[in-house]
Amino acid sequence: MFPTVSHFIEYLFGVQVPLPFNTFGVFVALAFIAGYWAFTQEFKRKEALGILHTIRKLVVIGQPASAGELVGNGIFGFLIGYKLVYALLNYQLFVSDAQTVLLSLKGNFFGGIIFAALFVYWDYKEKNAHKLPAPKTVEVTQHPYELMGNLIVWAAVWGFLGAKIFDNLEHWDTFIQDPIGSLLSFSGLTFYGGLICGGAAVLYIANKNGIKPLHMLDIGGPGMMLAYSVGRIGCHMSGDGDWGIANLNPKPFTWLPDWLWAYTYPNNVANEGEPIANCVGKFCRELAQPVYPTPLYEVIVCFILFLILWKIRHLLKSPGMMFGIYLMMNGVERFCVELIRVNSRYNVAGIPFTQAELISSLLFLAGLLLVINAIKNKEKLASY
Repeated sequence: MFPTVSHFIEYLFGVQVPLPFNTFGVFVALAFIAGYWAFTQEFKRKEALGILHTIRKLVVIGQPASAGELVGNGIFGFLIGYKLVYALLNYQLFVSDAQTVLLSLKGNFFGGIIFAALFVYWDYKEKNAHKLPAPKTVEVTQHPYELMGNLIVWAAVWGFLGAKIFDNLEHWDTFIQDPIGSLLSFSGLTFYGGLICGGAAVLYIANKNGIKPLHMLDIGGPGMMLAYSVGRIGCHMSGDGDWGIANLNPKPFTWLPDWLWAYTYPNNVANEGEPIANCVGKFCRELAQPVYPTPLYEVIVCFILFLILWKIRHLLKSPGMMFGIYLMMNGVERFCVELIRVNSRYNVAGIPFTQAELISSLLFLAGLLLVINAIKNKEKLASY
């Protein structure tokens, strides 16, 4: 496994390059990039078809930087410098434990002051260069895809919060032992929490900018499936604990690699399992028994599902149909993988289930209702 990017570089080239990047975080970033690409393509396609429209906004140009903007830039610059300079001066600590460095109160005060001054000066000069003798109001045209920068920030912030909340609810016993540590930790994220909260934030911003909810949902279906597939690569490569149950069954096909059937996740970032002999460092454990590498299965299946959604998107005309199919595919895929995945189980009225099984079932039903609604109200939704 490759808990950090440095481990991956060392594996490929045999050279140890100390970098403060964990593998899971890098693939989360790549997942956002993949989703950004797919969303943007769909925005442009739907605008070309006349489904989405540009909007005209009034903006004031030629104004100097306001006191509020200068103060805001100063605060932001201070936070950047406070942490960045401290991280560079304590680089080994940053490499070994970036999370503690970033989330602690420790920092470099003088670094913060320097960066605050630079950010204030930069904002002042930038606004001054475009200052007019008399500021004026002009009308600008905004294309739907130009919202992506704003949407991605909202999706990231609220998606992360939702993923943390759902994960801590799912692992309540661990949460109550260390609530602060659990909330601040970068590990422990539940996909459905991110999907629900991040999706709600995106719908809110899109609706404020004239994009109707069903159209926004349809745009998001393929992109979310692709982003999920890419993100799961990070889960597997880092060994974040999101694996399956023990698999001691004989391999069914001789051509199938062992690691695709049963894997012990050596050097996993979750630090679970037994110590590895002669291993030195922070990540020196591997599972006592091989398990199903469920993240890999999801990578493969979800990428195939993305290709299907991408292929049929031209054929689906009724609003809500695409997202309904996405929800049904997502629900079936996740429910099936839960059957061989390690997870907390609940029991209600004698029926055992996991949080993901419950939510995936509800999402499948929601998707089915969306598809039925799209079919029944095809003519009515044509002018939606």
